[in-house]
Amino acid sequence: MPLQNRVDPFGTIHAVPDRGLFTGNRGIIHDPETKTLLKKRWALPAWIICVRQFRDVRREPMGRNRKGGKAGWTELFFLDEVTALAGGHRPCFFCQRERARDFVGRFGEAFGIAEPRAPMVDKRLHKERLASGGRPPGIAVEDLAGLPDGAMFADGRTVYALRRGKTLRWSFAGYGPPADYGLLKGRTLSLLTPATTLAVLRHGFRPVWHPTAEA
Repeated sequence: MPLQNRVDPFGTIHAVPDRGLFTGNRGIIHDPETKTLLKKRWALPAWIICVRQFRDVRREPMGRNRKGGKAGWTELFFLDEVTALAGGHRPCFFCQRERARDFVGRFGEAFGIAEPRAPMVDKRLHKERLASGGRPPGIAVEDLAGLPDGAMFADGRTVYALRRGKTLRWSFAGYGPPADYGLLKGRTLSLLTPATTLAVLRHGFRPVWHPTAEA
């Protein structure tokens, strides 16, 4: 039985077999005895994206990974960085220092902040994340072309990512074939990627895609 630690673009945590390319966390939100989630879905405003392999670090997912046999941070998994960004996460300064610096630097450019810091990003994101109470703004099909690559939106519970002027249908296993915006004409759509992250994408941050997006 898969653990409940796979995150979708809404920021909701599921139990499915597919792990994806990245891990990350929102602090300690599991019981290591039962390896199940607590009622809370975050413990910190810093929601981060980590690489799955870093140096010689070995962890037991949702286990006891702190000294003294205590629970460490709860390992969450994402299909790719595009998915993690839509869920309100941002790159980690410990295992992805250069990407984290790039993300925060472009955040500063986007909002005119001379000395941007990660907590500034986290504060903005925490108000916008759907999983922490934010509301998805609606968007018209004709406005999709103005969004940056890597933006994600939904048609009900069906999720799409934007890439090179096309839409890619998302799933935990990967992306479907590219399709034109016109196929969604007349639908009620909602934007999933937080506004702060969209601004960072518009200022040149390039997220990592799952290989199925290249098909």
